[in-house]
Amino acid sequence: MDTATRAPADQYFSDFAAALRYWRTKRGFSQLRLSAESGISQRHLSFLESGRAQPGRELILKLGITLDVPLRQRNVMLLAAGFAPAYQERNLSDPEMGAVKQALDFMLRQAAPYPALVVDRLWNLVMANEPAGAMMRWFLGMPAHAPIPRDGSVNVIRLTLDPNGLRPWLANWEEVGADLLQWVQREAMGDGPGSEAAALLAELTALPGMREASAAPNLDRRALPFLPLTLRKDGVELNLFTTITTLGTPHDVTVHELRLESFFPADEASADWFRQRPGTAS
Repeated sequence: MDTATRAPADQYFSDFAAALRYWRTKRGFSQLRLSAESGISQRHLSFLESGRAQPGRELILKLGITLDVPLRQRNVMLLAAGFAPAYQERNLSDPEMGAVKQALDFMLRQAAPYPALVVDRLWNLVMANEPAGAMMRWFLGMPAHAPIPRDGSVNVIRLTLDPNGLRPWLANWEEVGADLLQWVQREAMGDGPGSEAAALLAELTALPGMREASAAPNLDRRALPFLPLTLRKDGVELNLFTTITTLGTPHDVTVHELRLESFFPADEASADWFRQRPGTAS
C-alpha cells in the first residue's frame, strides 16, 4: 500500500512546528547547532518552531537529513506541513521489491542450519528460514509441518515474552525481556505519542512481570560480550546470541525498517543440536 494512503493514520504531531521541536530536542540539538549544520538561519528556525513561518518541501527534507529522522517520520513532517510524502512504502511482494526480497531469501538460506528471520520495525515477522520455523514449532508444541505466518501477524517480541508463548522455555527471560523492550522504547520515542510503537510498548510492559524485569538492572551477568538467550525444553539447553542486519542507504520506508535477525550458537552443544536436526541444513 502506498504511503500516501496510509500516512494520515500515522501522523502523531499536531503541526510541523511540534514535529520539528520534538526531533530537535530528541537529537540534543540547540537551534544554534541545527542552524550551523543545516545552513538554515537560527532566526528562521525559531520562526518555524513557533509557527510564524511555514517550511518548503526541500527545507523539510534537509532538516530530516540533518536530524537523522527516520524516513517514516520525514513523511509525517511533510504531511504536517501540507506536502505529499517523499518516501514510498511498498510491500515486499511488489515487483519493484524483487531484488530486495531475493537478497533477503539468499541471506536466510545462507544462515542454515541456524535460525534467521526478517522483521519490520515493530518486530512483526515478515520472513523466516526453515530452521527458525522448526525451532518455533518445537518450542511452541506445533505439528512438524504447521505453517508459520509470515504476513506480519506474528510479533516476535510478543511471542517471546508472552507467558503463553516462548517465555516458559526462556530461562533468562527477565534479562532478554529488558533488552527487547529497549528496542520498542526507541521506536516509541521516535514515533511520538499515539503511535503503534507506543501501543505495543504499553502492551508488552503490561505482561506479567515485565514492568519489574525492565526496571531492575542486572548487575550479575556472565562475562560474555553479548546477552545469550538460554532456552530449555525436554532436557535440551540452547545458548544462542543474535545479530541484527539492516539494508544500506534505503530510499523506501519498508526497506529502511526491515531487520534480519540471525541466531548463532554460543557453545558447541547448541551448534550440534541445530546441525543434527532434520530439515535445517542449507
